[in-house]
Amino acid sequence: QVQVVESGGGSVQAGGSLRLSCAASGNPYPPCLMAWFRQATGKEREGVAAVYTSTGKAYYADSVKGRFTISQDNAKNTLYLQMDSLKPEDTAKYYCAATRPNLCPSSWVLPDVYDTWGQGTLVTVSS
Repeated sequence: QVQVVESGGGSVQAGGSLRLSCAASGNPYPPCLMAWFRQATGKEREGVAAVYTSTGKAYYADSVKGRFTISQDNAKNTLYLQMDSLKPEDTAKYYCAATRPNLCPSSWVLPDVYDTWGQGTLVTVSS
């Protein structure tokens, strides 16, 4: 089974940038779908962005479109989330998620379609 480990969180002022990384390991075949979710204190986990690894087709939540970019380095089995123009409301714990290689759900926003989750990395944006 795939394991994923996130890194790159931290504290930044509003308008700043951060890049999160998610290193995947444990399976010679890549997940079909990988995504970033976030969960702020007292709120439900929400999808931020996702990418189908074989096609590179990416999807974004409306709240981050134009500010965040999801990308992948297949040679390094690593997923990235470049976050620009950060806002205080982006403050949350960010999680990397992955499906099994042979599971390609049509919807990326449902947490239940992912069977591998990282421990999360904290992003704090101050005003």
